Amino acid sequence: MIRLFVGLGNPGPEYAATRHNAGFWFIDEVAHKLGATLAPERSYFGLAGRASRPEGPVWLLQPMTFMNLSGKSVAALARFFKIEPNEILVAHDELDLMPGQIKMKIGGSHAGHNGLKDIQAQLGTADFWRLRLGIGHPGVRAEVVNYVLRKPPAEQREEIDKSIVQGVSALDLLLGDNMEFAMMKIHAKPPRPKPVPKPAAAPTPAAGNTDPEPKT
Repeated sequence: MIRLFVGLGNPGPEYAATRHNAGFWFIDEVAHKLGATLAPERSYFGLAGRASRPEGPVWLLQPMTFMNLSGKSVAALARFFKIEPNEILVAHDELDLMPGQIKMKIGGSHAGHNGLKDIQAQLGTADFWRLRLGIGHPGVRAEVVNYVLRKPPAEQREEIDKSIVQGVSALDLLLGDNMEFAMMKIHAKPPRPKPVPKPAAAPTPAAGNTDPEPKT
């Protein structure tokens, strides 16, 4: 089960609506769902909240260290409460997925994401869960830094928000140690809209009778 939910982003109002803060947006939704309040915790270098669950306490964390030092915050909280890496889920922006797409996995490469890179270094392992929130790619590697630190247009933000809702929909499964079913729910594609039935065609007049009214 997941005992620590982490969202990656950068602190400060100038970054709040930027693509790189998609992980923060996810944690905000989880906090709302669990009725938890995030508050500054100097010991964990971030905003932290706790929710009481039948399975035990669950922690939420938004590191306030800036992205490159996210591991400092995650490791501090995880070590204090003896939370194992495989009990941690880190939500982050993902360039390799389009806005609206969401994927979950455990372990693997940090793929150049500085937040994941530092968490990996601080925990001493890559074996923690990642929730990848698609933000799309600018198409040119040199533009990546500027792209992630810009606000997405309204239609992209709407798609990212939809993916966050889909991720939060699996919350009970994540907390109940049903990781396989949680992944299936998160990866499930939304149902296709049903086709609108075409209106019935008007009846054609009988052969040999083209008059609109009968003769008298």
